[in-house]
Amino acid sequence: MANIILLFVCLVLGVVLGLTKRFPENAHLALNAFILHISLPALIFLYIHNIQFRTETLLSVAMPWLLFATGCGFIYLVARILRFPRATTGGLMLVGGLANTSFVGLPMIEAFYGRSGIATGILIDQLGTYLVLSTLGILVAASFSSGGTRPRAVLTRIVTFPPLIAMVLALALMKVNYPDWFPRLLQSLAVTLGPLALVSVGLQLRPESFRGNILPLLTGLSYKLLLGPAVVALIYVVWLQQHGPTMQVTLFEAAMGPQIGGAIVGIQYGLNPPMITLVVAVGIVLSFATLPLWYYLLLPV
Repeated sequence: MANIILLFVCLVLGVVLGLTKRFPENAHLALNAFILHISLPALIFLYIHNIQFRTETLLSVAMPWLLFATGCGFIYLVARILRFPRATTGGLMLVGGLANTSFVGLPMIEAFYGRSGIATGILIDQLGTYLVLSTLGILVAASFSSGGTRPRAVLTRIVTFPPLIAMVLALALMKVNYPDWFPRLLQSLAVTLGPLALVSVGLQLRPESFRGNILPLLTGLSYKLLLGPAVVALIYVVWLQQHGPTMQVTLFEAAMGPQIGGAIVGIQYGLNPPMITLVVAVGIVLSFATLPLWYYLLLPV
């Protein structure tokens, strides 16, 4: 609960600091750069090293890929019908198709399912959500940003994305014993991601963000909080006949609010930053009301 309260406090602080202009106008850019180059790679190095692969967790890891793929398809179709600008479409794919499986997801798993579910959450987060962001997410961001559609430019942005580099190195070092001090260092750096990301989102959130962004907001959140988790549940439970505690945690993670990392990437690529910050802020707040509903719906799973 303390972690969840911290997220709310950081979001509110960011809004207050932005409205009172206590920070420089582009302070969020520095915060975002720190997150992408330091906080997120540290988190990946910290958790990937201790992950244990099991056959039964493959479907859990596949969930974020399925959620993102179906989300991109749904958002693309709606965007064509409603004639959203290209940048808005790309931004919605990043925040609507990626779930906040770590900084909201892990505390919520512990609160509803106990610590036994956290291992599944970490696998989903690191080998699912963040790997999707580091590959398909960057592909979407580069493709929908201005001047970034050339294949070579897109490939360059993917292979030079700091979290992807960290993921590859962390997987290569899984059998290497870290020095005793190294995990503590990584932990100190990794814990900055959630607070800094929420402050960054709050800094950019303005009342005028709602202007012209109501339809994109409804589109992104209707998929992220309702339709997306429902599609995943139908595929896993009805079609694949998957049941049990691991599957409950997996589907619960699918119902989390928009991912902060996807928002940071979308903002860095200029994909309608006001809309992205609005979807993330409203989505995280609303998810605290929708997640208990999903928990009760998933009890028989």
